[in-house]
Amino acid sequence: MTEIPAPTLDDIRGWSATVDVPTACAAFGVSRSYGYELVKRGEFPARTLKVGGRVRVITASVLAELEGVPAA
Repeated sequence: MTEIPAPTLDDIRGWSATVDVPTACAAFGVSRSYGYELVKRGEFPARTLKVGGRVRVITASVLAELEGVPAA
């Protein structure tokens, strides 16, 4: 399994509006499996959306959390 390198804030600003859970996990420095566990418990540090059978993470909420901006 290939580990996703930790992105910089500039990298994250270039992401699409939503990303998959493993990509968002790389930004927070947590493993993919722990990220999915947090999603299941409703405790992921950024906003998530369920689209069909998939979970997407809202990029703006990842940036807000990492920059310490209060959620809107």
